[in-house]
Amino acid sequence: MRILFITSSRLGDAVISSGVIERIRLAHPAAQLTVACGAAAAGVFARLPGLERLIVFEKQRLDGHWLSLWSRVVRDRWYIVVDFRGSALAYGLWAGQRVIVRGGRRPGRRYAQIGAACGFEPPPLPVVWTAPADRTRAEMLIPPGAPVLALGPTANWAGKIWPAEHFIALARRLDFARIAVFGGPGPAERAAVAPVLAGLPGAIDLVGAVSVAEAAACLARCALFIGNDSGLMHLAAAAHVPTLGLFGRSRASEYAPAGVQAAFVAAPGIEGEAAMEHLAVDAVHKAVAALMGEPVPA
Repeated sequence: MRILFITSSRLGDAVISSGVIERIRLAHPAAQLTVACGAAAAGVFARLPGLERLIVFEKQRLDGHWLSLWSRVVRDRWYIVVDFRGSALAYGLWAGQRVIVRGGRRPGRRYAQIGAACGFEPPPLPVVWTAPADRTRAEMLIPPGAPVLALGPTANWAGKIWPAEHFIALARRLDFARIAVFGGPGPAERAAVAPVLAGLPGAIDLVGAVSVAEAAACLARCALFIGNDSGLMHLAAAAHVPTLGLFGRSRASEYAPAGVQAAFVAAPGIEGEAAMEHLAVDAVHKAVAALMGEPVPA
């Protein structure tokens, strides 16, 4: 029995789809799973139990990536095909069941939209998959000790990024003994994080240093995650870390973190248009207290 999941090219969207994938996997424990996704999202599925194939495909001119993907999966007979990208590809495959998840058809949280499209009510929360090796590395990077504050000061575009000086001021106010700073690979991520690391000497620098599964294992060792709307934010919530997402020029109504203890705080103004620099440190500090069940600062 083979099941095909066609999911996102982005880390955050891939994490959002993980709860449905896990629910289907658990319902068919003997199934051989194939996941097709973009390179940035591939690490989300590296430890997926039952994974037979991980197909990485990237956008090509004239939608050539769909033809390329079709040529790699058309010879198989699929028990289920779940297409989170809303394409027509599934209709060109042998499949006993097809689920096409289209965006924007239902109001509300994206993870709930996906769950409803797949027939799950209530919708399953996102999950992470890690291996013993990931957890061992995480323990080396974040050894036992005082609680750790995790910060995610990057995002895939500038309109989502809270100013570095605000992260520094908040971290000092929260007064954790240990701080871990997360970010993805590449010079852009390193440049975005550099001011935060400079302002928080002694912080654990995990920027570009870990795989997605290792990042999830590291996050699971933290007491609190605060970060911009990003793949890391969704990964933290899925790892069951108390997670506070920071929103400005993105839609919290759809993309707020989904987890057992997750919340968001948004910059004042119209959703999707508010400037992140207008999100005050005081407002975030109060949101942290509310999330953690502590007295809200005056």
